[in-house]
Amino acid sequence: MSDCKKFYLTTPIYYVNDVAHIGHAYTTIIADSVARYARLKGMDTFFLTGTDEHGQKIEEAAKARGKTPKEYADEVSGKFKSLWDEFEISYDKFIRTTDEEHKKGVQKAFEIMFEKGDIYKGEYEGNYCVSCETFFTETQLIDKEFCPDCGKPTRKLKEESYFFKLSKYEKDILNWYKEKTPIIPKAKANEVIRFVEDGLRDLSITRTSFEWGVKLPESINDPKHVVYVWLDALLNYITALGYGSDDETSMEKYWPADLHIVGKDILKFHAIYWPAFLMSLGLELPKNIAAHGWWTRDGEKMSKSKGNVINPKEVADAYGLENFRYFMLREVPFGADGDFSEKALIDRINNDLANELGNLLNRIIGMSYKYFDGKIDSKDVKKYYLKELEEVETILDSLEPLLYEMQIHKYLEELWKVFSLANKTIQDEKPWELIKENPEKTMALLGLVANILNRGSFMLSPVMPKTMDKIADSLNYKIDTVNYEKYIKNKNILDEFIIKKTEPLFPKIEKPLLKQVEVKKEPKEETKEVKNEDGIITIDEFFNVSLKIGTVKVAEEVKKSKKLLRLEVDLGEGRNRQIVAGIKEFYSPEDLVGTQVAVVANLKPAKLMGMMSEGMLLAAKDENGLHLLRPEAPKKEGTPIK
Repeated sequence: MSDCKKFYLTTPIYYVNDVAHIGHAYTTIIADSVARYARLKGMDTFFLTGTDEHGQKIEEAAKARGKTPKEYADEVSGKFKSLWDEFEISYDKFIRTTDEEHKKGVQKAFEIMFEKGDIYKGEYEGNYCVSCETFFTETQLIDKEFCPDCGKPTRKLKEESYFFKLSKYEKDILNWYKEKTPIIPKAKANEVIRFVEDGLRDLSITRTSFEWGVKLPESINDPKHVVYVWLDALLNYITALGYGSDDETSMEKYWPADLHIVGKDILKFHAIYWPAFLMSLGLELPKNIAAHGWWTRDGEKMSKSKGNVINPKEVADAYGLENFRYFMLREVPFGADGDFSEKALIDRINNDLANELGNLLNRIIGMSYKYFDGKIDSKDVKKYYLKELEEVETILDSLEPLLYEMQIHKYLEELWKVFSLANKTIQDEKPWELIKENPEKTMALLGLVANILNRGSFMLSPVMPKTMDKIADSLNYKIDTVNYEKYIKNKNILDEFIIKKTEPLFPKIEKPLLKQVEVKKEPKEETKEVKNEDGIITIDEFFNVSLKIGTVKVAEEVKKSKKLLRLEVDLGEGRNRQIVAGIKEFYSPEDLVGTQVAVVANLKPAKLMGMMSEGMLLAAKDENGLHLLRPEAPKKEGTPIK
């Protein structure tokens, strides 16, 4: 995000293999909040979302339901669009990959790449995950069969395919990372850089084993091929602007994208494939690609089989849409995995929203009518409370960069300091006593609080637009670009006004409002209990433990913990495992990055200091301290310890 006059941002286009879940809502709410802030600043903003509707998975899902792929895609895409409309998501365009304008743009791009020599015909042989729409080499698979991303069985494929020369752009992509630092957050960027540095293989971009996809351009004259999902899907970001059509005005106006917001599971496709495609087409690259983490529920991974999948509409209906928006953006640092807890949601509503913010408005409404018949005059605020006002301005001036860097949780955390300051000032000044000694200063105090609410409402409005409109109405102004300029940029204070009484903004939540979920446990095989006095285990029991060699890719301290380090360990699974280890007293993060460790790889994930840990390091500890167990010589990531 920048101060330029235009701002173009996108969510991913969501795959129509299922209904929208909390992860989809999280991505979309982030994007909506950023788009609303850009518009508030007066920027010409274009916000894109939509659905990805082609591929083998959709074809098979439709067939299983007795529908055509288009009928099935229409149904699920319609549910996404309906939910975003109900959530009042302020998108400017909802694109579908089944749109004719999109198909034409994909065909034009394919033709340009082909004529440039970046696409060639060959044969693909390997393992394919239908669920992830991704090919894997045998070395990337788990037990030579299972997908490293989703764990489902892959399929052996051998078919004719067109390939994109991804390897050709390896150096250019690395230079882009170095010169522009486009990936947010930095830890995710490091993962992508290491992946590219390991070498890129050319990419299969067409399929012949199914028909549900964009056909190749007629000039290629190869009708049995359809464009493979990632080339098809990623191009939506430019076809939505008219790329490949007779009118490319929007393309000229808005491209390049200022911000792509994606989940961490599809960062690789956006940060490697997408820039390579754009380089081939001779187009500018996006300015930023921001990847957020995943959500669990009460520390458990969400899945249909467990019955603990969160329906975002049910949460919004129960607790209020804007309360839900605030919780999602405030609860989790961008890029980290988050845990949805109904208790945490209730705490945020009762403490942050009701006690800190809602009560602040109620207090000045009550005091203004008790002491001054509802009138608030700010003319003496600087006379009595210049220090407090300057402190507020300092905090507010720090917020915008946090939004640009996608530190939205920090943005809200810092913003709340101004509301806390207002509440503290009321407590310190004791207006119920001050009014007897100094009515002028009491009025100035109410003016200070009103101006804090005024400033805060503008900065919170992208997250909670309707609620902030209620505050603005009570304080006699409107939240719009003109007043953003007046109050935030030029730092004007409110004119004299009569405050309007309003209902409490955030009624306290006394008990959980969602239907309680009983997580289904996986059935265990019955085993005959054998009394074991001496702790001896059988060879079968030993082989139930999976020990593997991993390489530490990222290591960092866990704040507020004297013992814990957060590690990202490569076990040869195609993604890094997050492991939280109590070794901070014996190792610094710098000691560990690039070294190899022994990992218990099939340990049930556990939550430590709010972070999921997906394994355990092996170590020995005696009077000489703690030492990690390591191989004598470097081993390939994922090598079993036997």
